Amino acid sequence: MAHDSELAERMRAALGSGKEYSEKLMMGGTCFFLNGNMIGGADRSKEGDRRFMFRVGKDNAERAAVLGAFVPLLLGDRVMPGFYFVDAEQCDAALLGRWLDLALENARSLPPK
Repeated sequence: MAHDSELAERMRAALGSGKEYSEKLMMGGTCFFLNGNMIGGADRSKEGDRRFMFRVGKDNAERAAVLGAFVPLLLGDRVMPGFYFVDAEQCDAALLGRWLDLALENARSLPPK
């Protein structure tokens, strides 16, 4: 994975300003957090695919499926439940907002870290 500053800026702008948001470079991309809980991130795959990643939680799998333009996040051969990559080229501002809403809802349901 590689850092993609343009995608990170798109996510940053969609989140808006807020003291409760933080970000850090990790796993080769930029990850965003709410009260210490991961919301998602932005990066480029080894193949050059530009993508967003969202942590929406296991319980939101059906709601995520309705949003579309995603693939489950794999760690080796293992599917990471509740984590999804979304193709940045298919993700306009409206779709980015819907994915972020779901990820923020999940993060708000977790205790602060």
